[in-house]
Amino acid sequence: MNVFPYLVAVWLLGVGLYGVITSHNYIHLILCLTVMQAGTYVLLLSIGYVHGARAPIFSGIPASARVVDPVVQALTLTDVVVEATVVALLLALVIQVDKRYGSIDPDEISRMRR
Repeated sequence: MNVFPYLVAVWLLGVGLYGVITSHNYIHLILCLTVMQAGTYVLLLSIGYVHGARAPIFSGIPASARVVDPVVQALTLTDVVVEATVVALLLALVIQVDKRYGSIDPDEISRMRR
């Protein structure tokens, strides 16, 4: 078992979480959330990886052939679509915040509201 993909996934999650905690800009925050999401892609794909297995296309291969789990691949594709939707929604909200407050710095906006 190769542990490298799991370490990469944990590293991406850690770097993204650090960025979320230290972010002073909504755009930076959204990009850090995207990096964290990339960690889940790596994790899902490393869980579903089978050494020496074929793609999950079952026509023309023997029934005893080892194949990669197609459910994990489908979950990863679903994860990509959900992440793209969430990022688009968050960016639209950032545009509205910038129009209303004239800034995308969370600290500055909280000072304006007081």
